[in-house]
Amino acid sequence: MRLFYQPVTTPCGHTFCKNCLERCLDHNPQCPLCKESLKEYLAFRKYTITQVLDNITKQYLFKEHSERLKLHTEETKELSDLTKNVPIFVCTMAYPTVPCPLHVFEPRYRLMIRRCMETGTRQFGMCISDPQKGFVDYGCMLQIRSVHFLPDGRSVVDTVGGKRFRILSRGMRDGYCIANIEYLEDMKVNDEEDLEKLQALHDQVYDQARKWFQNLENRFRNQILQHFGPMPEREADIQATPNGPACCWWLLAVLPVDPRYQLSVLSMTTLKERLVKIQHILTYLQKLSSD
Repeated sequence: MRLFYQPVTTPCGHTFCKNCLERCLDHNPQCPLCKESLKEYLAFRKYTITQVLDNITKQYLFKEHSERLKLHTEETKELSDLTKNVPIFVCTMAYPTVPCPLHVFEPRYRLMIRRCMETGTRQFGMCISDPQKGFVDYGCMLQIRSVHFLPDGRSVVDTVGGKRFRILSRGMRDGYCIANIEYLEDMKVNDEEDLEKLQALHDQVYDQARKWFQNLENRFRNQILQHFGPMPEREADIQATPNGPACCWWLLAVLPVDPRYQLSVLSMTTLKERLVKIQHILTYLQKLSSD
């Protein structure tokens, strides 16, 4: 019901704001007015601005257009905040540095992904569901590396894990979940003796993990390599990043463990605690295979 902003005209001759048309096509590939099929139009995604109408609006409704532009800018700015009202995709576990490919087909998530791209943040949060709260208290930000749109409006989104976060409050926006969040960082070990012990534990777990991975059946190992890539190299400085060594997250993603257990490890803010948990899992799995 607002003044036209970025007007586009469909092959059947009807004009809509680009954003409004895209939101309608998320639900149904038909013209919102005459119901003619727009499947081919949707497949090509060539939403060219109708220049004549855009020029008329800017020339004869200059003040109204300026106000409309200001409103659009404010809304975009609000959507760009990565601590307040952050979009949350409720689906699977995600981890720092680990790839997380997604198949997006629900209209609410089509809209969410498009907004992440249009605002330039290219980021959203990922959490697993919770029967009481809707989604759990901890999650991981995902960085969009690429989006491949399919002809019917679905998309395949290639993402990789970024920062971990804790939920402060929950909400909804246009059908998808949002949340105010705070980011998690590992507490650094400064004592030299404690750091040496931590390094020794890390090296022990890394060698144990490599041995476990090498002893897997070929089909399981190939599935892991195809989905998550190879095991990350041993890092020179295990405290170089706020999330610690990448190998821990890769292992957490590939080990056959209940998501609730994985979640408890994701929420930890000490590397020692995380390494001990992973070591317990590896020891248990190796014991199973030897029995």
